Amino acid sequence: MSATTSGAAVFATPAAELKPNGHHHQAEKRESCCYFQMPLHYPRYKKRDYETMPEWKLDCLLKEYGLPVVGDVNQKRDFVMGAFLWPSENK
Repeated sequence: MSATTSGAAVFATPAAELKPNGHHHQAEKRESCCYFQMPLHYPRYKKRDYETMPEWKLDCLLKEYGLPVVGDVNQKRDFVMGAFLWPSENK
């Protein structure tokens, strides 16, 4: 539906089509295997946190950021520290 006011087109969208954030999107039929959304916050862990983090938590962190979850726990830990720590923090 559209209306014209002083030469400008105004489009009305039924409330049923609006998402809670006000954006218009297609129906959200996404399979978890094919969909990735970047998390809003950067991880705020310190180097010592990564050094003692259990493997399951490293796996969750890697999955959350869409990074590969491969290798043994030490390889994952090194990868996570390289990805999320600033060079000055990784010494």
